[in-house]
Amino acid sequence: MSDIVLETRGLVKEFGGLRAVDGVDFVLRRGELRCLIGPNGAGKSTFFHLLAGTLRPTAGGIRFKDLDLTRLEPHEIARAGMGIKFQVPRVYDQLPVAENLWLSAHVRHGRAAAGTVADRVLDEIRFLQHRNTPVGHLSHGDRQWVEIGMVLAAEPELILLDEPTAGMTHAEARRTADLVREINRRATVIVVEHDMDFVRHLAAGVTVLHRGAILAQGSMDEIRDNPVVRDIYLGKRRRARG
Repeated sequence: MSDIVLETRGLVKEFGGLRAVDGVDFVLRRGELRCLIGPNGAGKSTFFHLLAGTLRPTAGGIRFKDLDLTRLEPHEIARAGMGIKFQVPRVYDQLPVAENLWLSAHVRHGRAAAGTVADRVLDEIRFLQHRNTPVGHLSHGDRQWVEIGMVLAAEPELILLDEPTAGMTHAEARRTADLVREINRRATVIVVEHDMDFVRHLAAGVTVLHRGAILAQGSMDEIRDNPVVRDIYLGKRRRARG
């Protein structure tokens, strides 16, 4: 049996004749934790939305295990075993945290098991004290965590996280990195992120996108020491901050 969980071949997405994703061949193996990084306009978000099914490719294909995802709807992709957390939290602000998790668990596990799964996830994300708190009353960072919990409650085989630390404090981002590493013990994970401290803390494999194509892949140390990446991406960030 192949250990390839996700694969794209010649993936292209055009907007008005311009290629936001330009012929990407990408392979993700079972159990991997992979970060996608790149400067603004590199194609990270477009690539993510192609995987999630919220955008249709102009050309090329996407396979998740033995399933062709290329023309599937997002709910069909989720049903196949892919969990997706978008950058802006998609939660039910009027409902308590526990009910948000229960609803997600119910879709996957049914009514009988949903309560048990929701309780386990509440403990896992350390939100037992917020069980009855309406999600809309939480901070932005905590709302991000609730959505991560909703993804976990569905127990997907592959999890896609789009900038999970957006709007978080440094301490919250570190806590999120710890959780992502814990999640990776039982699921394959892709993280789209721009926070390089967070990426370093994950100690994951890294794919660098530039102008819609894969520029480099490797460990964080290899990416950091790559002179082309340093000039195009990492160097730019240092100069901008300096």
